[in-house]
Amino acid sequence: MKRVIPVLLVIALALGMFAGCGQKENPPAPESKPAAEKTADAAPAKDEPAKAESVNLKWAIWDLDATAYYNPLVEAYVAKNPHVSIEYIDLGSADFMTMLSTQLSGGADLDVLTIKDIPGYANLVKQNHLEPLNSYISSQGIDTSLYGGTTEQITVDGEVYALPFRSDFWVIFYNKDLFDKAGVDYPTNDMTLAQYDELARKMTSGSGADKIFGCHYHTWRSAVQLFGILDGKNTIVDGTYDFLKPYYELILKQQDDGICQDYATLKTSSIHYSGVFYNNQIAMMNMGSWFIATQIAKVKAGESLATNWGIAKYPHPDGVQAGTTLGTITSLAVNSNSKNKEAALDFMKFVTGPEGAAVVAKTGTIPAITNDEVVASITSMDGFPTDDASKEALKTSKTYLEMPMHDKSADIETVLNECHDNIMTKNTTIDEAIADMNSRIGEILK
Repeated sequence: MKRVIPVLLVIALALGMFAGCGQKENPPAPESKPAAEKTADAAPAKDEPAKAESVNLKWAIWDLDATAYYNPLVEAYVAKNPHVSIEYIDLGSADFMTMLSTQLSGGADLDVLTIKDIPGYANLVKQNHLEPLNSYISSQGIDTSLYGGTTEQITVDGEVYALPFRSDFWVIFYNKDLFDKAGVDYPTNDMTLAQYDELARKMTSGSGADKIFGCHYHTWRSAVQLFGILDGKNTIVDGTYDFLKPYYELILKQQDDGICQDYATLKTSSIHYSGVFYNNQIAMMNMGSWFIATQIAKVKAGESLATNWGIAKYPHPDGVQAGTTLGTITSLAVNSNSKNKEAALDFMKFVTGPEGAAVVAKTGTIPAITNDEVVASITSMDGFPTDDASKEALKTSKTYLEMPMHDKSADIETVLNECHDNIMTKNTTIDEAIADMNSRIGEILK
């Protein structure tokens, strides 16, 4: 028995080793956590905020590389909302609104939409691509009065479908050196059209190559026609245009008296408004706020001789509040079929609100909201006129859209341009051209 037991032990040990060599090693089982630890992983403690779910928004834009404010706006928003990422969808500038309409009609996965112009906006509303905003504006306490009345002008059947985030409006640019040389006081921020005309006549002098014109009107119809809508009584899509007569009479009289350059000469010679301002040929010029950044850049580059310049508020008809002007807006809307509608609306609110306005202003662009902070940001730019009056000129009281909301705006624009050209070149009389507008646009509106 003593011999048998050791033999059996050896055999058993050998069999055990053989069995072990024939198996794969199993990984150690993970340590199970106590129930309390599992609960903590599944949901944050009551005193810890829940992490927001990641969202990627697709923003339809144009000219990403040439536009200064896109990246700063996104960076500022994402810094406050790290769970959100913004993807640019650059559709190009040439046919942006047509491309946008085509993309949306094809079911494109877009969330935030940039609105470039009023005719395109009207088309998207008609196609039901834009999210109605009235209830959102109300629930978020958004103060639409900050936009200077432009939201009322893009309301369709009582509903707003976009909010503006940048704006360009008309002001008067003037050459301080020319005024100083003539011993004439600078334009003020509260000029009637009659006072503007009187000032332009005082500032006109010389002849030939030395001629200084008191004022200047570019060949756009808006440079003349839109004086007529500043009283809020008429628009250029009403179908009747007799109200334009006194403004055409005023500018044609200035042209005949040599107060401003001849329209036909400007047209046939393709003379750009910037050139005559840079060359100290004009004392005053009505132009959009977009020219501010250009003028600053040209002075720095030595390409503008008008190094001592200022800005004044737009001249207005009698009885109209100073700071009433004309403008264009760029807006944001939300795709009505967006899968991330809540986040898209929040991004729109940020960009179009005071925080977004401050970001846009720092890039040298005029935002839709021009409060004291925004004006201070723009006027502190290196090269902006240092006088208080020029800074004050950027504060508007009422802005009328150059082209108001209308589904026939493109056709109306064509007729207005043709008739404006005929008046200013004296191919027809003012009365004949106005009758033509009333007839042709009346038919369009039918």
